Amino acid sequence: MKAMTYYGKDDIRFEERPKPTILEPTDAIIKLTKTTICGTDLGIKHGKNPEIEQVAREKTGEWNGRILGHEGIGFVEEVGSAVKNFKPGDKVIISCIGRCGSCENCQKQLYAHCQSEGGSWIMGYMIDGPHAEYVRTPWADNSLYLLPEDLDEDAAVLLSDILPTSHEIGVQYGEVKPGDTVAVVGSGPIGLAAVLTAQLYSPSQIIVIDMDENRLALAKELGATDVVNPAKEDAVAKVMELTDGRGVDVAIEAVGYPATFDTCQKIVKEGGHLANVGVHGQPVELEIQNLWIKNIAITMGLVNANTTEMLMKALQSGKLQPKKLATHHFKFDEFEKAYEVFENAADNQAVKVIIDY
Repeated sequence: MKAMTYYGKDDIRFEERPKPTILEPTDAIIKLTKTTICGTDLGIKHGKNPEIEQVAREKTGEWNGRILGHEGIGFVEEVGSAVKNFKPGDKVIISCIGRCGSCENCQKQLYAHCQSEGGSWIMGYMIDGPHAEYVRTPWADNSLYLLPEDLDEDAAVLLSDILPTSHEIGVQYGEVKPGDTVAVVGSGPIGLAAVLTAQLYSPSQIIVIDMDENRLALAKELGATDVVNPAKEDAVAKVMELTDGRGVDVAIEAVGYPATFDTCQKIVKEGGHLANVGVHGQPVELEIQNLWIKNIAITMGLVNANTTEMLMKALQSGKLQPKKLATHHFKFDEFEKAYEVFENAADNQAVKVIIDY
């Protein structure tokens, strides 16, 4: 089969790879019909996760590359003997988080840290992912979702990762409540998904901060009440002006840069929440000398995907409409071009690129 495979920093190849097979009774093999690319995939491509190769060499003594990706839709082709909830022919959504359902952390619904082999975020990281024609999914009974016939597939594929991630780590951890003022710093896919999912809780104001005018315009289309471009004005001062000098109840960091985290800690008001969703590759400076007296909460984490089914129902009801995030479509044999477009998202006005098989 063909697959996008990572071999080292800035070395990914669209090449022939062996088709995956059932390794454990709880596995399923999925034939992909649709996938997408995440910023995490680009981070791996650029060498942000050298532990991938290190762990592979420690476990097997060799390094044969890693198929990327952790999002997708497809048909169940084969299941292990212990799989009870799915059968060949079922069309499913693949969750980015695998879970055994029985370990200590799974019992706490902390699926991001499932302690069993094959659990947590593992696809496209410690095992091969779905940027291929087929993928093996561990713990299939707990890590796949039947795809409803009435659910648009371009929207459904976003349930693999960005919708539950933005909702859980941004909106829920930020404790967005009716009437709240919310600032989303960064209008990439995760930030825009936070704009969408925050509206499930009826905030009074959603301010989006970004330097990309195209994405700010899309944020307004998706429900942002105000947009701020730091390249044109002082973002902190503008947020204070928009909130009568108070700041915001919830500041959602959706980029993963020291500068964007700094913006969040400067605009959150007393008693507020700073919810960090962005994946940081370097330290940030925490202004604890200013924050301690404000009674704020700072949260962060890896998605547990425990709200995926709820979000699926919101999609079916029409209360959540993320299809506008899918800005570009490519055929499977254009995978390399899809990566190029997504990597240069600003130049191509791209948000999420969808690969159709």
